[in-house]
Amino acid sequence: MDAVLGIDIAKAKFQVALLADGKLRHKTCPNTLAGFQQLADWLVRQGVTRVHACLEATGTYGDALAAWLHDADHVVSIVNPAIIHAYARTQLTRSKTDRLDAELIARYTATQHPDAWTPPAVEIRQLQALVRRLDALHGMRTQEANRLAAGVTVPEVRLSIEAVLANLDAQIAHVQSLIRQHLDQHPGLRAQRDLLTTIPGIGEATAAILIAELFDKRYTSARQAAAFAGLVPRLIESGTLRGRSRLSKIGPGRLRKALYFPAVTALRWNPTIRAVRARLHAAGKPTMVIIGAAMRKLIHLAYGVLKTGRAYEPPCAHP
Repeated sequence: MDAVLGIDIAKAKFQVALLADGKLRHKTCPNTLAGFQQLADWLVRQGVTRVHACLEATGTYGDALAAWLHDADHVVSIVNPAIIHAYARTQLTRSKTDRLDAELIARYTATQHPDAWTPPAVEIRQLQALVRRLDALHGMRTQEANRLAAGVTVPEVRLSIEAVLANLDAQIAHVQSLIRQHLDQHPGLRAQRDLLTTIPGIGEATAAILIAELFDKRYTSARQAAAFAGLVPRLIESGTLRGRSRLSKIGPGRLRKALYFPAVTALRWNPTIRAVRARLHAAGKPTMVIIGAAMRKLIHLAYGVLKTGRAYEPPCAHP
């Protein structure tokens, strides 16, 4: 495809850089449906009917534009911001503006040809919205609970915080109910949840997050799924230097956050992960390394049950 479109997305607007016929052109549009139509009209005036558009995965700001471009029959790629940052270093980029970022993304797309993105199914997008709302509610509740625990000397303020906490508790219960109903109403999602919850350590809440945030994509291996979640080791070796391996943490932080406590539980109750703990403990690995390995193993087990369509089976005990 000759024409590429680099997009630097923000909450209120987006900057585009169109690279076509060796020429570079720029435009800024509001991040609204009206702005999307402005972009479409501008592309027509440039004599371009189809582009390979690329934008960074930056929260939810670009979701609507990416879906709109895909529906308009453009090729769309959504890439990790770390990739664009690394590409910028190879280009010796010294300045950073929205205009330059859009141009950088356009040149990256023209030379590297990132994979095309396909929007998740409607039911997955709805589930994503619900689980992200639940996560936000939990975050707000933690903030209010911390304020209360810090000590409030003014009775009116205490009553206000307690009222907010009661309302947040009600909203959390409501959204949890909506998630259960949503999964029950879609046979495919319900089947995935039922398979995932056969794994000791993964409950309904964690299963919903994994379905919405991890297994909405196609993977060729469990390691690829773990890599997307940022749960594969990052080796540091150079000459005689041997640094301590750490998790790559390249990927959605919400996945690692969601898997932390399930991994802690699985270290006690999941026979497969208990074996991982025993092996690493014998090797002298610290607690956080063991928990990271448990998180990664949970993804491997989740990938396995979803790929085979069979419930989790604990390893056979050897006499």
